[in-house]
Amino acid sequence: MTYSADLVPGTVTLVGGGPGDPGLLTVAGLEAVRQADVILYDRLAPVAVMDENPHAERVPVGKVPRGPYVPQERTNELLIEHAQAGRKVVRLKGGDSFVFGRGGEEWQACAAAGVPVRIIPGVTSCVAGPELMGVPLTHRHMVQGFTVVSGHVAPGDTRSELDWAQIAKTGTTLVILMGVAHIDDIAARLIDGGLAGDTPVAVIADASLPTQRSLTTTLEKAAEDMATAGIKPPAISIVGDVAGLGLDETRIHEPSDH
Repeated sequence: MTYSADLVPGTVTLVGGGPGDPGLLTVAGLEAVRQADVILYDRLAPVAVMDENPHAERVPVGKVPRGPYVPQERTNELLIEHAQAGRKVVRLKGGDSFVFGRGGEEWQACAAAGVPVRIIPGVTSCVAGPELMGVPLTHRHMVQGFTVVSGHVAPGDTRSELDWAQIAKTGTTLVILMGVAHIDDIAARLIDGGLAGDTPVAVIADASLPTQRSLTTTLEKAAEDMATAGIKPPAISIVGDVAGLGLDETRIHEPSDH
């Protein structure tokens, strides 16, 4: 299968849009956007790329934290409705569709309705974000793996399925997505689980965008320093020795001027 193949009417293509900068969308993803009849997009998707296809219908289906949102069930229905009407449908997301992007749910819903689905991977922010401030998630002399979790649900919440004490004992770099609101509780749980309070923490907000900001701190000071710096979502927190390697103003990839 070549990813440069033409889109087929009556199908859905899940496109991972990368961390935000349109320059980090894959070639295959860009080509899919150019061919689409309708694009359903998230608020963190690289929306500027839709200008490459001025004829496509644009349908916002994003979710604003503690604000307006389109229920996932309705998004699934829209994908199916447009595909069954014979359109070439692109679902444009931020990051990668299958990494906290609900792409699996959308794929399942389409498959159950008999709608063919094509998947174009994206550059996931959990890796790209740290890279953009010079933080390697693995390092031959420091750490042999990394763990990615969502901090969207607070520790202790009945909806939380994470054992933070066990996560603290993995010996891997920890990458926390969607954890800004609960970083104080998360840090306390990790310290209770055995991580030292002076464990390095790196934080990057708006990764790859012109508004990108980053800071380095420690686990015990993370909540305070993030509040002082005015860090807001979307932001990624990296916990572990490698977090101390980053430089606040490092730019591996300069954000596009868009």
